[in-house]
Order: sequence, then structure tokens, then C-alpha cells
Amino acid sequence: MQATNKPISEGVMLSKVYKLIAFFAIVLSIGFAFGKLKAFSDFFAMFGGMLLGWSLQAPVSGFAAWILVSVKRPFRPGDRIQFPSLGLVGDVKDIGAMYTRLDQVGGTIGSEEAVGRYILVPNAMLFTQVVINYTVKQEAAYMLDEVVIRITYDSDWKTAERILLEAAKQVTKDIIEKTGSEPYIRSDLYDYGVYMRLRYQTHVQRRAEISYNINKTIFQEFQKNNSVDMAIPYIYSSKAGAEKKEADATKHKNLQQIQDIDMSHIQEPELKVDYGDIEPVMESIAAQGLLQPIVLNKNPTKGTYEI
Repeated sequence: MQATNKPISEGVMLSKVYKLIAFFAIVLSIGFAFGKLKAFSDFFAMFGGMLLGWSLQAPVSGFAAWILVSVKRPFRPGDRIQFPSLGLVGDVKDIGAMYTRLDQVGGTIGSEEAVGRYILVPNAMLFTQVVINYTVKQEAAYMLDEVVIRITYDSDWKTAERILLEAAKQVTKDIIEKTGSEPYIRSDLYDYGVYMRLRYQTHVQRRAEISYNINKTIFQEFQKNNSVDMAIPYIYSSKAGAEKKEADATKHKNLQQIQDIDMSHIQEPELKVDYGDIEPVMESIAAQGLLQPIVLNKNPTKGTYEI
């Protein structure tokens, strides 16, 4: 026979069950040996029934829920369901007599993709929880989804709309053929631009992947087209922000080229100038600062500058 390698923790769990069974067996043996078995049975009849009924309330409810789900089939293995009050979304892997096993969707990541973390939901909770089934028809597990793009007020509306619709049609071509539902656009105005809401039919379990491909296609087309631009709060325009960044970089580069020149390296021009003409200029500079630049020509052989 082939041995199965099971974790040690499973053996510990089973050993506790065996110890509990052994304890009750010893108690019954002692009662039988001393002729007190009837007293034990009377005690169990008085309190055991009540205790057993209380402890089995949840398992009985769970078992009844399992039968109900099996007969009515509001969801099946393979469906993606949501418990709104629990904030839980998952793919149904198995529906047992006591628990429904889910592969959690999201939770550890910020999108609707299965993460491989199994969650056991007691079937008894199904009587008190609202359950949303994303995939009522497994052979056609589609739902409406949207991608929101913010464009500036000076963008060309028709061009932006065309880019969004073409992106959705390109990515969801096979879904459009099966459902017959074409993508469409709704919009809202806000302080920094226009919300373009692209709505389309998506496959439930590929929702994150399809949304990513549509966003990527739209972004690439916007970069190629100068008549549309994405709005960014406080900057307003994505392209204007990039241009400002480039201008700031050029300005910073020019500032780096500024250098201090020692006055001893500047030679006065050999010109005959009347002091009466210079005095008003000096007073103006003292009062208002230098209004026009002074041009210096560098003498490469001497390393000096001439005005």
C-alpha cells in the first residue's frame, strides 16, 4: 500500500478526537462495572438531550441549507458569488454538508482575481446572508463593467469617444459576438474635465485582465493623438504637465550655466566717456537695479573678460 504523507497537525487533531472517545468509553465502563449505568442514562436523558439539541442547532441548520442549495441550486461549484455583508467575494470550489468552500477573490490584492486563499463559509449562514451570484449562467458568465477616463475640456470629444469605443471593441471582440452587446459611453462633468465612462460586457472571471487591456490600449492611443489629453487635478493636463516638467528641466540646466566672475578679471573698455553721462546711469542702477544686461566677451588667450 502507498503511504500518504500527511501533516503532523492532522494527526494531532485526530488524536484529540480519539482521546475524547476514549474518555467517554472509560466513564461508561466504570458506570457499568459499579452498576451505575442506569444512573448515567437517566442523567443523559435529563440534560444530554437539551445539550445535544443546543450543540447540534448549527450543524442541523447547515445540513438543511446544504440540501436546499443542492435542490434549488442558487449557486454551483465554479460560480463566483459575493456576500455583501461580509465583504467577501469568491469562486465556489465545493459545497459540503457543513461548509461551502470558496477560493477568495481579491482580499490580498486590489482587483477581482482569485488569490488561491480558501475560505470555509458555514452553510448555516446561508439562511441569514444575502448572496449575489455573478455567474448565474456559467456558459455565459458575463456582466457589465466600465473603465473611467478623465479628459480635459479642450480635448476633442469625438476623437476621445472613438478611441474608447475602438479599444473596447478590440479587446472584447469575442464577447460582443456572443452577447450581441456593443460598448457604449456615458459622461459626467467635473471641475478638472470630463469623466468618460466606457461601459462594456466583460467575462466575470477575466474582469481585471480585460479592464487592464482596455486601459492600456486607450493610454497608448492618447499618447499618439494630440487632440485628446487626460485631465489631472491641480495640473489639469497630462501633456501640459509633461511640457512644464521639460521646461523646468531646461531652466534648471540654464541656471547651472550661471557663474560668478571676479571683478579683477574684467577689463574696462578703453573709451573716453564723459562722467556727466555716466552719473545718471549709476543713479538709475542704484535705485532700480540693472535694467539691461552688460555683455562680457571672453578673451581666450588671457582668460579675462572685456565689456
